This record gives sequence, C-alpha cells and structure tokens, in this order.
Amino acid sequence: MEKEIESKIKAKIAGAIEKAIEDGSVRLDAVPEIRLETPNNPEHGDYATNVSLQLARLARTAPMKIADAVVRHIEVSDELFEKVVVAAPGFINFYLKDRAVAAVISQVLSAGDTYGSSRIGAGKRVNVEFVSSNPTGPLTIGHGRQATLGDVLSNCLTFCGYDVTREYYYNDAGKQMDMLARSVHARYQQLFDPSSAFPDEGYQGDYIRDVAEDIRKQEGDKYVGKDDQATIDFFRQFAVREMIALIDRDLKYYGVRFDMWSLESALYSEGKVERALKLLEEHGFLYEQEGALWFRSSALGDEKDRVVRRSNGALTYFAGDIAYHVDKHERGFDRAIDIWGADHHGYVPRMMAVIKALGYPDDFLECIVHQMVSFVRDGKEIKMSTRAGQFVTLYDLVHEVGLPVTRFFFLMRSYDSHLVFDFDLAKKESSENPVYYIQYAHARISSINKHAESKGFDLDRNREADLSLLKEPEEVDLMKYLSKFPSVVEAAAEKREVHRIPAFILEVVGLFHAYYNKHIVVSDNEQLSLARLALVEAVRQVVKNALHLLGIEAPERM
Repeated sequence: MEKEIESKIKAKIAGAIEKAIEDGSVRLDAVPEIRLETPNNPEHGDYATNVSLQLARLARTAPMKIADAVVRHIEVSDELFEKVVVAAPGFINFYLKDRAVAAVISQVLSAGDTYGSSRIGAGKRVNVEFVSSNPTGPLTIGHGRQATLGDVLSNCLTFCGYDVTREYYYNDAGKQMDMLARSVHARYQQLFDPSSAFPDEGYQGDYIRDVAEDIRKQEGDKYVGKDDQATIDFFRQFAVREMIALIDRDLKYYGVRFDMWSLESALYSEGKVERALKLLEEHGFLYEQEGALWFRSSALGDEKDRVVRRSNGALTYFAGDIAYHVDKHERGFDRAIDIWGADHHGYVPRMMAVIKALGYPDDFLECIVHQMVSFVRDGKEIKMSTRAGQFVTLYDLVHEVGLPVTRFFFLMRSYDSHLVFDFDLAKKESSENPVYYIQYAHARISSINKHAESKGFDLDRNREADLSLLKEPEEVDLMKYLSKFPSVVEAAAEKREVHRIPAFILEVVGLFHAYYNKHIVVSDNEQLSLARLALVEAVRQVVKNALHLLGIEAPERM
C-alpha cells in the first residue's frame, strides 16, 4: 500500500515539474529522480520531498520558488491529497485523505498471509551461510543471535521473492578437531583408569564424557591404552558425528532449518582447495617466499599478504575458506551472504580480496559481522567458555524462556550493536515483556472477533465495510502504520536490518492497545462495528505476518 501511494505521489511530483519546465517557471533539462521521506513529526504531513532543494543549484533558482512552482501544478482536489504545503527552506509536505489511507485495510484483507511480500528479488539466487559453529560442542546461547539473524534474514529475502539457500558450513578439519578427538579419547581412558591424564587444552564439558560413554557402550575396552593415529581418527569421526547430530537437534528445536550442510573436509578430499589455489595462481596473486605460499591480498585492500600453504606443506584455514567461496560461486549464486561473529571482523578484508582477485562481481560476497551478546541473570553477567565447559546451551535457553521470547530478544537491536539479553525480563508474563505484549494483542483481536460472531456479526462482511467511517485519529494512525509494512520488510531484506521487524510490530501493537482502550469495536452501530472489525482484523493479519517472518507463533489466546 505504501509503495503504491509513494509511486502515485512521485508521479504527480514528476508531472508537476514537467509542467513547471514547460511554462518556464523552472529551468531544467530533465526531471530528476524523486525521493520521498516520512516526516518524524506528523504535523509535517504523511510524506515530504526535498526535491526543490536538490534542484536549486541546477535551476539557479531559490528552493522556495521552485517548491511553489511545483505545488501550483499538483492537483490537490483528487482522492489522494487533503492538502499539499510548502515549508521552509523548500520542503513540499503531502497530507493524505483518510479514504486514501483506509484503502490499506482492503489490501491487507485481500492479500492475507502474503501482505507485505514482493517480487523485488525474483530470479536472484542468494546463499545465506550462518551459525557454522565448529562441531566441538553443543550450540551455546552465544550462537543464538547469529542463528536468529540468519534465519529471519532468509525469511525476509524469501518473502521478497529471492531464491534463498540456507547453508551451514562445518569446520570439521584442523587442530580443534584433533583436540576434540583427544579430549574424548582421554575421557574414554578415564572410564577405565580415572588416573589417566587429560589434555591441558582439552574440552571440559560434560558432553565430552557423554560421547566417551557412548563409545564405551559401543566398543567396550577395545581402545583402552591405545593412542595410535587410527585410534585418534576413530575418536575424531565418532565425536564429530555426535556433535553434528547434537547441533542439528538444537537447531530444529529452535525452529531453524538448513537447505545444505557443507563440510570443510570435503573441500580437501574432493580437490577443491588445490583447484581454488590454482585459480589464484593463474590470476597472478600467489607467490612463494621462505618455502611458504602466499596470497597477494595487500594489493587488493587487505592490510598484509596471507599464507595459504605453510613451509611445512600444511594448508591454512584461509585456503579452505577460499575454496569454499569459489564453490559457492560455481554453484551459480548471485550473492553469497556470510554472517559472522564479532571475532571475525578482521577476516573480511582478506575474503573481499579473494573475490576481487578471482574477478567476481564486487557485490557477490557480503559479510555481516554481528556484535557480541551479554547475558544477564539477577543483574549479573554470565561468563562463558566452551573449552572450559562453562556455558548455557541454546537448547536450555529456549527450554527456560521459550522460543518466541528467545528469538525476539535476539532481534531487538541492530546486528552491529551490542545486545544485552536479560533472563529475568525474558521470563516475565507482563507488558514489560515485549513478546507477551505483542502476543497478547493478537490474542485480544482473536477474542474480539469471537465476541463479534457471538453478537451475530458475519466477519466475512469485513471487506464490504464502509471504511470512510474510520475517522478517529487513532484509527487513521493505525491505518497509516499498517501501510508501512511492505517497506519495512523490503528494508529488512535489502539493508539486512531485520531488527526493523520487531520494532515495527511493537509500534503497531502500541497503537492498537491505545486504540482499543479508547474506542469500542463492537457496538450497536452495525456499520461502524463492521468497519472497526475490518481495521482490527487488518492489524491482526499484519502482526501475524510480521511474527511469521520472525519465526514466532501468533496465538489465538493466551
């Protein structure tokens, strides 16, 4: 709805500028791109444009004079504008008629679950890789923000017409996997001899003991006293398999699904790492120095060159990441979005250097780096360490505070801002808890509908309601806000600002609660009741659609 109104306003502005050029009041060769904004102060209208300020230098005319000339050629007496006003130093403010605003209700009720969707991404394939935690232990609450961000961004992109593949990349090779194997191996030995040593850098969590116990149950004492490479390889494969199964379970419990799971080890076994390095060599960006193979990344924006093969012949993690992104490109994606934690911030320049070196489009790879999350209980921050075995799992967090609250709280701030997750607030069942506040609004509207039906109202007649009866300021404010939803979704998808969705829901629900507390929806006035029932049903539908994007249920009752 908002997009449709914006298009109409832009067309009228462009037409007015053309007429001003024709009559000589504005001297320009062509009509520029028209931009609209929503004023922060409602007294300044529903929409505004600064096009007069933009044209002042080109037209060599004062902005106020240009604005006056444009407004003279805008037809105000149509069904769109209540009035159009020029404001210093050259803004043009547009005030919409109530009937133009009310049209959003019919659009919402007609579109239903698809209201807010679009086709702006039609024909574009996007890979979104997120979480990608090393399989050295269960997902912790620290992984929750990234899981939520990736899942909701994927939802928004899909809602906007993109063909999205959700991918999880397992780093199942390297030193961390060796330490995982040796940690499980040590706990296994301790099941038979408690005095057996444990690695100083080993993983301490109880889950390591659980895996060791599973091996004991399956293999008995077969590996007691054994420490050869074949034994360690068995423990590595067994442990990684168990960790992957555990991570998969926790993600499903959290409502996150993936279309594809990629293994780092497969890049090596299938020769993809060597092929990727060969590509860089062919492009002239590899060189040898002191027995090591280097990527000339400093020539492409990185702070220094990077080693891809050490002097001992071992390939670096970076070499595997190069191959992984070459693989993404060869799979035909138009865009690869990587979502990383704050500790990967310095990794971005070297990966962007790879994209440039290979001649891929500059916008092929996009790295989203989110900031850390602090978890607070009883006013005190919870300190965590996976290696030390001191952490709260994502599974336990969801079990304690619920999936809706967990997901919503992780989205309440922009990904590039530090987030504080308050356990005590998350568990409150009151208006202080934003999730309870939102779900209660949806349940309340469902209750209103049931009450209306008990009074004999046919809710199917909502679409026939006389929406011109909705004149109260609170009604107009609600309708105006509902019309913004498609633009909010588009911004969440295109700008990767998924926090806009929960912020939007809170605004809509706040307006609804204020409206409900002041006005009676179902009354003896049948026509007014039908119009108001149509309005609150539109609110319910938009709240439901928004919650769906967040992966949160919209309850019929609380």
